[in-house]
Amino acid sequence: MPDGQPLGLRERKKLDTRRALSDAALELMFERGLENVVREDIAARAGVSVRTFNNYFSGKFDALAFRQLDRVRRTIEILGSRPAEEPLWEAITAAVIGPMEADALADGNAELRIPTPEQLGETRKLIAAPEMRAMLSKGVEDDLIAAIAARTGTDPERDMYPRLVAGAVFIAQQAAIEIYVRAEPPVPVNTLIRQALATFAAGLPQPAP
Repeated sequence: MPDGQPLGLRERKKLDTRRALSDAALELMFERGLENVVREDIAARAGVSVRTFNNYFSGKFDALAFRQLDRVRRTIEILGSRPAEEPLWEAITAAVIGPMEADALADGNAELRIPTPEQLGETRKLIAAPEMRAMLSKGVEDDLIAAIAARTGTDPERDMYPRLVAGAVFIAQQAAIEIYVRAEPPVPVNTLIRQALATFAAGLPQPAP
């Protein structure tokens, strides 16, 4: 919500519907496989009509991308509220991890669940899909650049720094997810994201042989 204002009842209901549809799409992907997920079944699982689904999402990839994009938007809000004296990468890490852990608690889990091999297989298909990559690039990068510029006292139009940091944040998340879906044994994705951001915070040193 702009300016950190609380959501009204109507906006909250819309957000709840979006989340329910996104969660339904993810559940069906894990149960049936990505290629077998269709909007009719997503709507039925969420308890709404197909027309309602179409009012919120253009298709299954749009629905599947929503949760991640929502977390990025919440990351931007959190980053703007972190203490001004906090080091930049500490603030960024708290802002990135916060929404993930909040979602886990809201789902009744103290920690992010370890995925099954089957779930990881479907997630690998999802992140490799061009449609998903296109959805995840929609409309959040500029907002993150602006938030980093505000925090660092730089100009997003003239200074390279906020763009470099924002790019590093997205690359850290992407790299962590790529390792997450291939890790053996599986590890929580938030652990990998923390490691990736810490590596950037350290100046991206070359690994020891």
